[in-house]
This record gives sequence, C-alpha cells and structure tokens, in this order.
Amino acid sequence: MGQYYKPIILAENKKSVKSWMYSHEYDNRLKLMEHSYIGNSFVSAFESLIKGNPQRVVWGGDYADNCKGRKTNLYDRCKDSEKANPTEKFTTTETRYVVNHSKKEFVDKFSVPEIKGWKGAKIHPLPLLTCEGNGRGGGDFRGENKFVGTWARDVISVESKKPQGYTEIKPNFEE
Repeated sequence: MGQYYKPIILAENKKSVKSWMYSHEYDNRLKLMEHSYIGNSFVSAFESLIKGNPQRVVWGGDYADNCKGRKTNLYDRCKDSEKANPTEKFTTTETRYVVNHSKKEFVDKFSVPEIKGWKGAKIHPLPLLTCEGNGRGGGDFRGENKFVGTWARDVISVESKKPQGYTEIKPNFEE
C-alpha cells in the first residue's frame, strides 16, 4: 500500500500539531514522491508558512512510528481546526534557501541537480529532509541517501538570503 504524508508545523514540545496542510487542496497527491518537486504548488504553499518564519517542521507519514509516550503518530493527530490553506506565492529566488536553524545547516535549491531523464525537474529537499516514515510504503523515496529524515522536527525556514555562519549541505536526492 502507499503511504500518505502531511506537512506539519509543530509546537515547541515537538509532539503537538500547530498546523498542517492537505495536498488535495492544491491538486496534488498524498504520496511523498508525488509532490516533492521544486516548483510544486503544494510544497510552495507550505513554504509560505515558514518563509522568514522558523518553525518546527515534519512531513509526517501515516506509517510513521507513534510519538514517544503516545498511541498515535503526527499524521493521525492532525485536526481539521489546525489545517492551514495558504495561497501566498513566492518566486524561487524568494525561497531559495532551505534553512535548518537547529543544526545550523542549509540547502541552496539552485544547486539541486536535475533528475536524470526529466528535463528541468528537481527533487525538493524540504519534504525528504523532514519526513518521518519513509521507506514503509509505495510512493516513498527509494534512493539511498543519509539525509532522508534527518531534519524532522527541527526548526526550519526558507529564506531569500544565504544564512551566515551556517554549513551548506548537498543531499542531492536521486532515485
């Protein structure tokens, strides 16, 4: 079966959902690799929630482990009253850098390589870096990459300017 995902903004306790988004409201599908591309309307809409506004982020899968001390995972705990539906749009330049304030790292989306055989298409690093549950269902990222999920629940933002004093990482996701 396929695993479904919701991008989620967490409270400081890393367990309580502040807000989340639903891909179908942006004419996208729910599986990770069905929407994890630079320029995708759903991912871009989520970026508007964290543009210049660092938040705890996780791309929560419905097959992810339950939170410690809880009987549910984050995907299951998203309530309709917490759903966000942003419509603000930004250029790629305005959201060029995906920044992890917890680890003092960043990714320059301009340096993300094109997918072989897909003219101009690039995998967006944000969903893959912040996902929980990857590898447990159809539609998940299938490549070998040590960075998958390493930013989950960290404080993340997107920025137009390169962060000073942070280390650039190049996850270069390829399937």
